[in-house]
Amino acid sequence: MKPKTTPSNTLAAKLARLGLRTDADFIVHLPLRYEDETRITRIADARPGEAAQFEVEVIDCEIVFRPRRQLVARVADDSGAMTLRFLNFYPNQQKMLQIGARLRVFGEVHEGYLGEEIIHPRFQSVSAEPQTQALPDCLTPIYPTTAGLGQATLRRLIARALERSEAANAMHDTLPSAMLKSLRLPEFAAAIRLLHTPPPNVKLSDLESRKHPAWRRVQFDELLAQQLSLRRAYAARRTRIAPQLVASGQLTTALLATLPFELTHAQVRTWREIAADLVQPHPMQRLLQGDVGSGKTIVAALAMLQAVEAGYQAALMAPTEILAEQHYRKLSGWLEPLGVKVGWITGSLKAKAKREVIASVGAGSTPLIVGTHALIEDNVAFEKLGLTVVDEQHRFGVRQRLALKDKGQFAHQLAMSATPIPRTLAMSLYADLDVSVLDELPPGRTPVVTKLVAESRRADVLTRVRAACIAGGQAYWVCPLIEESETLQLKTAEETFTLLVEAMPDVKIGLVHGRLKADAKAAVMAAFAANEIQLLVATTVIEVGVDVPNASLMVIEHAERFGLAQLHQLRGRVGRGAAHSACILLYAQPLGQLARARLKIIFENNDGFEIANQDLHLRGPGEFIGARQSGLPLLRYADLEDVEMVASARRVAEQMLTQSPLQVDDHLARWLGGREDLLKA
Repeated sequence: MKPKTTPSNTLAAKLARLGLRTDADFIVHLPLRYEDETRITRIADARPGEAAQFEVEVIDCEIVFRPRRQLVARVADDSGAMTLRFLNFYPNQQKMLQIGARLRVFGEVHEGYLGEEIIHPRFQSVSAEPQTQALPDCLTPIYPTTAGLGQATLRRLIARALERSEAANAMHDTLPSAMLKSLRLPEFAAAIRLLHTPPPNVKLSDLESRKHPAWRRVQFDELLAQQLSLRRAYAARRTRIAPQLVASGQLTTALLATLPFELTHAQVRTWREIAADLVQPHPMQRLLQGDVGSGKTIVAALAMLQAVEAGYQAALMAPTEILAEQHYRKLSGWLEPLGVKVGWITGSLKAKAKREVIASVGAGSTPLIVGTHALIEDNVAFEKLGLTVVDEQHRFGVRQRLALKDKGQFAHQLAMSATPIPRTLAMSLYADLDVSVLDELPPGRTPVVTKLVAESRRADVLTRVRAACIAGGQAYWVCPLIEESETLQLKTAEETFTLLVEAMPDVKIGLVHGRLKADAKAAVMAAFAANEIQLLVATTVIEVGVDVPNASLMVIEHAERFGLAQLHQLRGRVGRGAAHSACILLYAQPLGQLARARLKIIFENNDGFEIANQDLHLRGPGEFIGARQSGLPLLRYADLEDVEMVASARRVAEQMLTQSPLQVDDHLARWLGGREDLLKA
């Protein structure tokens, strides 16, 4: 019986997984690499480690069983012999490899037991006359693909799309000719043809390193599409009407007078930038970024006070209950003495309390509300929402940020991030936002000394932690997992808690992790803040928002398993008071190359922006930007570290938006295909 074809297995479904639906999609689906099948190499000239094509005759073929069943053929030309080895094979392959058969073989040559060999070569039968079958006249492209979609099928479909596009003049240039000339880039059609069908005289290294002018054109076009879409989204927002949050400044002046510290110059500067945005008649869309401990919360509080003073409500959304509660406590302490009621809503709030909070928010009697994702539930409605603040904005998806923003008619939005974004990345990925940077730490923050300690010295670490706690200090012990994992075999929070309680009977130890109920978690955190607990064993739930000035020591278990941004955030939980602070990174050996590089960077740097730059080099932009990707036109070919090209794309985007709007539409249709809807967030 013929197997039933499911929709997910159809050719169209496979192509859709690659984003291939229209001819425009096919023509910009470009090769990962190339193979040179335009020439025949003699076996004597084969170089180990290099792929080449040979024309040979089969001189022997047998199935062998050492160490496992495999098909082994000996082939030769007039210069020598080599082995073809198939670890998996089919009867028809064995039939084609009969003694005397002439083959054209392609693959990477290795030194084997019997001399040179190719494992799983690609091969085809040729006529008995050497080289009578025509060789290709261009390099063979190898495309990104998906399961069940072969290269031959992809090449055929792409070739047809190129033919149709050429015939319909759909490969016309979207860049004005004068601009193209000044940029010294090749025409789009010529660049695309070359990348799909490069002639054999093009250097393979230039193509595969993507330094060839044809690649430079594609990279520029892709960056340009991103800039055009983001800048157009930015311009569209400025045509919308937003509430002008004009305030007398009485509340902000009163708050500043009660603070036990003075704002840094950076805090004053960023507050003024935000305050100026809030009085504009169009929605603010600003990112406030700063290193760990740079004081973003007070800047956000001043912005929210401005909204309240202007007669509107403000909402702050945080990704975790611990962080949301930290904000709630801090804002309540600052603002309720001024007569500003601060509400609190999370998913774990008791039903009756939640109903009361939702009712007061809907009636407008609670002007400022702090919460988690619970803020964007359908039953939460605001009477008059003027400003939304999203903390750790990279942890929310685009639709979540939009959902909060849509609670108010074109409300202003302030996003905050304690994960510093390298300048080149911000210039490209955040072209739709205004960016304020807190580049100065408040006075009194003590630098944190970072120490790398091997797992074998755990006893020394225990002694140090116990001594710090007995002397009146507090410490964190961070573990990456809650329960034992057979695959990772890491120390868990629960296991570590038990071991530490046994090892330090004279120290009060608490445990907090993501699976604790909210009230239990809050009780442990409150006890730690009150110094009723000296040592807090925790998972990464304490990564952001926890502020206990007396805690001056942190141990991070299996530090090699954490990302750089996470290590920097965790380390930022200490060094918040006057005491000398340290962060001990416990690592297990042997260390992999990437883990070693990460630990070296965090050991040598305290500056979050420098760490972010090095993190970008290590991981590349795709992983670095995280959740923001879900709403961005992603880059497949361009390199965001090419500062000069990013700057050129920004400049050209501004020119085209004012001078060539029709070509902007053409360019975006080619590269984005209408996928701009999520750029609103």
